[in-house]
Amino acid sequence: MTRATKQGFNPEYDEDAPSFEEVSDLKGFAVVEFGAPWCGHCQAAQPAVEEALSTYSLPHVKVFDGKGKPLGRAFKVKLWPTLILLRDGLEVDRVVRPIHTTEVAELLSHMNLR
Repeated sequence: MTRATKQGFNPEYDEDAPSFEEVSDLKGFAVVEFGAPWCGHCQAAQPAVEEALSTYSLPHVKVFDGKGKPLGRAFKVKLWPTLILLRDGLEVDRVVRPIHTTEVAELLSHMNLR
């Protein structure tokens, strides 16, 4: 995919975002996170995101979002950070501005409800 995608926790937002088509073509589960490195809410969420993702080996697509960025608009992202759990490229659920690991873990728990 792109540099924005890593297996497990991805620490860096990347402007090299995949296209909507590339995200739609993802197989299995993946987490797409929209935000910005300077965003205080994004910085505050990172420990919870890292801890929750530490036990999973799934793609974490971390997208530097902003005005005029098509991927964030395609997913109707309004606030940062927004984490979206995908299954085969389709949205399963999302969490907005998580602070606690349990919030991110709840999002990931949908992977067990196949």
